[in-house]
Amino acid sequence: MHPAVARLIEIVPPGGPRRTRDWNAVERALGTPLPEDYKELVEVYGGGVFDETVWLFDPECPDEDYNLVDQSAEREKVLARLWQTEPKPAELDRPGTRVLSWAYIEDSGAMLYWLAGPGQSPDEWTVLFNEGRGPEWEHHATQCASFLLAVLTGESESSYFPDLPADSHQFDSNDEILGEED
Repeated sequence: MHPAVARLIEIVPPGGPRRTRDWNAVERALGTPLPEDYKELVEVYGGGVFDETVWLFDPECPDEDYNLVDQSAEREKVLARLWQTEPKPAELDRPGTRVLSWAYIEDSGAMLYWLAGPGQSPDEWTVLFNEGRGPEWEHHATQCASFLLAVLTGESESSYFPDLPADSHQFDSNDEILGEED
């Protein structure tokens, strides 16, 4: 197990049983393999929100607002429109580099993306944060689970999480919030 996922389990106990996803189907739909740490997060927690702040997308969530595949397609369209009027972040200057969304920040419009470079293994992808309602992008040279752990523990160097770390941690699953069952 990825060390950041193991540490997250210690500080934010998952609410339900481990869930297996059809990763081959998800990766076919996205046209790319996904990082192992992300797959472990989703299998341990499912989709939902950490500390009422960071929403983890789940490829099997029936609600398109929380579904990894649906949000990836939606964000691709949104960013294509955005980059007609605003410059892309410098991290995307290398040909073939792209972003794929994996989470968003509650009540802010901010998104968390993987920064996927050509020839990179998904386990080498790092995190690119976009403030959502403005032009600011922030690169974090770490994997998604490590970034999530750093945000929840207050070890992140990002200034975009002023309410974290919380005194106690919680995870609310999409099942609980949306009234869905797997």
